[in-house]
Amino acid sequence: MAAVTTDSGEIRYLNPPVLEVDREKYCRFKKMRMKHIDYKDPDFLMRFMNEQGKILPRRLTGTSVKYQRKVSRAVKRARHLALMTFVGDMLK
Repeated sequence: MAAVTTDSGEIRYLNPPVLEVDREKYCRFKKMRMKHIDYKDPDFLMRFMNEQGKILPRRLTGTSVKYQRKVSRAVKRARHLALMTFVGDMLK
């Protein structure tokens, strides 16, 4: 990171310092004790998709393996029944 000293002796950074805050990832389905993920609720399933319509991976959402499979199955079922789009530009 490059720093510049001004005439008054003040140090200014060209790029702002990056402060990494690691949040604890958790599975929201385990926390809410959900047993079933409903494929008929596209608004809820949109939380697990990006702007292009792709399903977000576990490392980004923090979902456990068991529930990630259920989410992907529900998204695919909703797409097949035309409740959600397969591809989309700027869905959110």
